[in-house]
Amino acid sequence: MGKGNQTLVTEFILLGFSDLPHLQFLLSLTVFLFFLISVLGNVIFLMLVCVDSHLQKPMYFFLSNLSFLDICNTSITLSTVLDSLFTGNNCVAFPFCITQTYCFLSLVSTEFFLLTAMAYDRYVAICAPLHYAFIMNKRICILLAIISWILGFLDIIPQTVLISQFFFCETNEINHFFCDYTALMKLSCSDPQTIEIVIFTEGVVVGLIPFVLTLTSYIYIISTILKIQSVEGRHKAFSTCSSHLTVVILFYGTILCVYVRPSSMYSPGQDKLFSLLYTALIPMLNPIIYSLRNQDVKNALRKIMFRKNYRR
Repeated sequence: MGKGNQTLVTEFILLGFSDLPHLQFLLSLTVFLFFLISVLGNVIFLMLVCVDSHLQKPMYFFLSNLSFLDICNTSITLSTVLDSLFTGNNCVAFPFCITQTYCFLSLVSTEFFLLTAMAYDRYVAICAPLHYAFIMNKRICILLAIISWILGFLDIIPQTVLISQFFFCETNEINHFFCDYTALMKLSCSDPQTIEIVIFTEGVVVGLIPFVLTLTSYIYIISTILKIQSVEGRHKAFSTCSSHLTVVILFYGTILCVYVRPSSMYSPGQDKLFSLLYTALIPMLNPIIYSLRNQDVKNALRKIMFRKNYRR
């Protein structure tokens, strides 16, 4: 049963960083710079994977999927911030808001599955290196990527349908910089019981199961690495999965901070801060992590740069 005055909402007002008026322009400009660097870095990484034959391996195939996902996620979530920065418009239509929520949640869901597929790839590379080429063939890699994207976008449909049927009371002001579902739920006067059950179920399917599979893969990976006799061999083996492990820690860490906190710890300011880390900072850091921690990527980048300098 709803409570309060139920109203038919046709648009929302995103408050963004209006609670920090003295920092609003600086924060918006910072987000814009993060957006540019993130998109540029991920586009460069995708180009390197396409043009360099040494990067056309399963690990880089999955990383290129992750880069494309980061570009989509950054573009979708930060579009409202950029629109507000350049046009001053902070109003979003109800259909756009629901679509943005669906796309954001779908991309987060897809990333869970992609990181799990990447953990499996690293598990086979470290624990069964002699069978790696046979197990992680091109067909299997493409199949794992397609399944990750399909599951990610299908799983969120029930939750999005329920959110689209919410009634909203008194205000249509969202204290966030994009249409996050937690912010929408706080505005709703509809009974939250059904959607809370759906969110819990999806959290188990999308979050817990991939997390357990990823964790299990790394338990076996670390166990295998520790059995390697030489220090050089252990270092080389660990370096092949260190980039992915770093990305996994950053992703799960920020998701836990945003969505898995006691209700007493929730505050609009913290929500926006952690969301900003996930939607702007981490997509910017990911291609840097791949480049700095991966010799193949650095070699490919050098070849492109030297080739351009030679042509000049």
